[in-house]
Amino acid sequence: MTQRGRFVVIEGIDGAGTTTQVARFADRLRADKVPFRTTREPSDGPIGTLVRQVLTGRLVSPDGKAPGWATMALLFAADRMDHVEAEIEPFVAAGGVVVSDRYDASSLAYQSVMSGHDKVAAVEWIRELNKHARRPDLTIVLDLAADVAGARREERGEAAQLYEQNEVQHALALFYRDLAKHLPKDEIVLIDATGSRDEVAARVYAAYEKAFRG
Repeated sequence: MTQRGRFVVIEGIDGAGTTTQVARFADRLRADKVPFRTTREPSDGPIGTLVRQVLTGRLVSPDGKAPGWATMALLFAADRMDHVEAEIEPFVAAGGVVVSDRYDASSLAYQSVMSGHDKVAAVEWIRELNKHARRPDLTIVLDLAADVAGARREERGEAAQLYEQNEVQHALALFYRDLAKHLPKDEIVLIDATGSRDEVAARVYAAYEKAFRG
């Protein structure tokens, strides 16, 4: 029997371990001989590459500042539609599992927190921008305290990116804990991201198996 394709997203604040857990999830799918593809947002497509340059400070506006939150939301939405059409939909349609390191929940979280306006209105607008994007079959949120995630980022020794200020990360952690409220029709599971990488990976895969059991 042909396997039904699935689209799984792993989300969380910077330092929560999304990239690590996508790789661990892929290892488990590979061991189980499940056809899969890993991907990420911003994507590796042309618009996603542009967004990454903004996030790392390599691309700024003429006044030397990063683009505003609304411009970033538009860029992320454009990248997302290209990502869905070029990578996600074809593989899922062929019966594979696509595992993405972030998706539109990141736009809802990051751009609404950065808006400086009515966050409810910002969330509504960002949802509208992404209304044609394919919905994930499962979103797994890695729940980790902002202070712990910040310590992990410091250990990496990398230059801070656009959204990695501690106060922003604290607000993002709170937003992610309430993600189901903002995406009530999506299947969302909150996972404790404390402990070793193996322990978190086991929780992630258990959530996946539970969601698709039977």
